[in-house]
Amino acid sequence: MDMIKVSAGSRTSAVAGAIAGVVRQHHRAVVQAIGAGAVNQAVKALVVATGYLKNDGINVSCVPEFSEVTIEDKVRTAIKLVIEPSAGSDFSNIQFSAHTMSKDGARA
Repeated sequence: MDMIKVSAGSRTSAVAGAIAGVVRQHHRAVVQAIGAGAVNQAVKALVVATGYLKNDGINVSCVPEFSEVTIEDKVRTAIKLVIEPSAGSDFSNIQFSAHTMSKDGARA
């Protein structure tokens, strides 16, 4: 499972779809954002993804963490959102299509 990386320019709906798809398939998603704009987009996407998943009977919880990331030989502090299903979530209604999601959340 790859980490979902969010920038300030990321489309909220694309990130939300990626989060929901990864949680449905892997029962866990990790989102990384560096900077205020990126964290804003990540949190908005989490809210939208929570609604998508709730419609499928999957309730999620999120644990935010700090993470150090090296970019161009500089250490930066990132926010990492670890998203997992809450107890009692129902994955029995999930049906996967033949489509797969790319890393940026677009259907391949």
